[in-house]
Amino acid sequence: MEEKCGIAKDVTELIGNTPMVFLNNVVDGCVARIAAKLETMEPCSSVKDRIGYSMINDAEEKGLITPGKTVLIEPTSGNTGIGLAFIAAAKGYKLIIVMPSYTTLERKMVVLAFGAELYITDAAKGFQGIMDKTDEILQNTPNGYILNQLENPSNPKIHYETTGPEIWKGTGGKVDILVAGIGTGGTITGAGHFLKEKNPVIKVYGIEPTESAVLNGGEPGPHMILGIGAGIIPKVLDTELLDEVLQKASYENNIAVENLNQGKLLLISSEEAIETAKLLALKEGLLVGISSGAAAAAAIKLAKRPENAGKLITVIFPSFGERYLSSVLFDSIRNEAENMKFD
Repeated sequence: MEEKCGIAKDVTELIGNTPMVFLNNVVDGCVARIAAKLETMEPCSSVKDRIGYSMINDAEEKGLITPGKTVLIEPTSGNTGIGLAFIAAAKGYKLIIVMPSYTTLERKMVVLAFGAELYITDAAKGFQGIMDKTDEILQNTPNGYILNQLENPSNPKIHYETTGPEIWKGTGGKVDILVAGIGTGGTITGAGHFLKEKNPVIKVYGIEPTESAVLNGGEPGPHMILGIGAGIIPKVLDTELLDEVLQKASYENNIAVENLNQGKLLLISSEEAIETAKLLALKEGLLVGISSGAAAAAAIKLAKRPENAGKLITVIFPSFGERYLSSVLFDSIRNEAENMKFD
């Protein structure tokens, strides 16, 4: 009998089946358990590897794109661009990525390392500036094709087919609550739908920045949680899937104010996300990005609520911390490292 080979055919076969781990040392006062889904362990270190594969593969199956002919184009804050870039390299596509100028140096370098062409837009022009540049590139690129993660059904589809089932299997079907940040909304929509189909009483909580709480009826604004809070309501996001939660309002006079109105998402400030990400490295040995810090902060809040005693919360950690070394997350230790002297 021929033995099954354990070697992947190509890099795309390494996507998914990421591990889960309990948080143990940042959970003081929690009455629920928290298990993190480590999308940091994807081939290119983020949850966006999944949709990079899904969007390209589905477009190929529909005959919409062809390697060596089609020029793929995508606007992104970074991780989707990287997810597309390594798959485009493996499959033989030319790729053009459009990013806002505030994107971290690491994101820009990784995209370029995979051979993609990169355009940067003025951060002051916001989301519309990114889309305008993308449209301009499309008009001037023969055989150009925009994958459009914000509207592409292949985005939530891959999470319904993989992320959700992995969480269900990993928890032995015991998951009670799913927590995830909302960028495109694909992760929470796809995984959330799968889990609620398996068990309708599972709660699904999304996260957006306090400073840009558009989904909670606020105005878009600047914040430091890269990857979520784009200031729009993405078309792939199913807001009806989200369970209502008490909102965490903005900080007034440095005092956290609880809003007693019912909102659709947990709000986490940039400061809280950054501090929690730092604690995850120092106390859990998990080097994660700012949006993972936001997700952890939200999960910890939920885990402290009396009504969640004994429950199992699964939280998505979407990206690895090395991609944020040039960001505000690591300002203090970067300055320390850069100024170290030898004896």
